[in-house]
Amino acid sequence: MPDDEQVHLAAESFRLLADPTRIKILWALLQGESSVACLAEIVGAAPTAVSQHLAKLRLAGLVRGRREGTFVHYSAADTHVRALLAEALFHADHTDHNLPDHGGPHSHAITP
Repeated sequence: MPDDEQVHLAAESFRLLADPTRIKILWALLQGESSVACLAEIVGAAPTAVSQHLAKLRLAGLVRGRREGTFVHYSAADTHVRALLAEALFHADHTDHNLPDHGGPHSHAITP
């Protein structure tokens, strides 16, 4: 059984991912580093809204910012974010297309 802190942090990550715009932002960041303006164009949202989403994702440790002069370039925090988002999207695709479960490369056993 995971400890209370692990459960809390996992729940917080899921809570923050429960927003379509944030999922799009993370997907875009998994393609490479990006600025707020570029992300806003990609996800079809106002830069101020994207900036607010990024601030929340950053506080949760899901994204990182790298300052270069007056610009901040954002990226996904680590490979765990890639795996988390990929599994969520694979699950959505299976659910959407009523596909059976499989024991292939995208199924992971939970280990303590």
